[in-house]
Amino acid sequence: MSKHMLSVNNLEVTFVSGLDQIHAVRGVSFDVKPGESYGIVGESGSGKSTVLRAICGLAPTSGGALHLNGTEIATPRRPDFYRQVQMVFQDPYASLHPRHTIDSVLSEPLAIQGFDRRDERIAQALEDVGLGVGFRFRYPHQLSGGQRQRVAVARALILEPQVMLLDEPTSALDASIQAEVLNLLERLRAERGLTYVMVSHDLAVISHMCERLLVMEHGLAVEELTREDLRARRAKTDYTAKLLRASAGYTKEDVPA
Repeated sequence: MSKHMLSVNNLEVTFVSGLDQIHAVRGVSFDVKPGESYGIVGESGSGKSTVLRAICGLAPTSGGALHLNGTEIATPRRPDFYRQVQMVFQDPYASLHPRHTIDSVLSEPLAIQGFDRRDERIAQALEDVGLGVGFRFRYPHQLSGGQRQRVAVARALILEPQVMLLDEPTSALDASIQAEVLNLLERLRAERGLTYVMVSHDLAVISHMCERLLVMEHGLAVEELTREDLRARRAKTDYTAKLLRASAGYTKEDVPA
């Protein structure tokens, strides 16, 4: 096994609109160890979510290389890539089809990837995220925001991936529900040895969830910090110091158990 589960080397993402080019990500590099939870933070427009989208093939890479467990990730992504890497999106209202039952939402990836024992896997996935089989034939509109996001987590988990990309997975939820989902994600990582890359604008969330983090500004990697650096407010750059000041007063204890 490679010493890095995920490696991002000199990643470039450029969007072209007519004659305009937008350099959303510019030469970003970082490595994530197996079983680690790695954070990416920055203001809106810093490119942090675009990095996740580039990793899973939803944003066009114009330069650099991506490696999963030592093997270069092919473009376009091959089907087996999605058995290893799954993404949970920010908005549980938008990421689930309103006319599909939860059963349909969870069945689809299993069918695409050719998994057997589908009934058993669906029941187990719902139990794993704290919902239970009673939710199987409900529609998204019959669920709360927190329950929808649990379904989104179950959909990602059901293919038994090694890596989960988490794009602001709790920012659309109320504070108390946010804590429940974060604790669920933390438990699942511990139980399954999952590797996380989590994007958030909330440094309290990152401090709670991640051992290391990358700070981004205007598509650039500004600096990398450990959780201890974050809590001790050790910043090498003015930009990171400004982010820390803006979130003054947070601690891990700010995220309820």
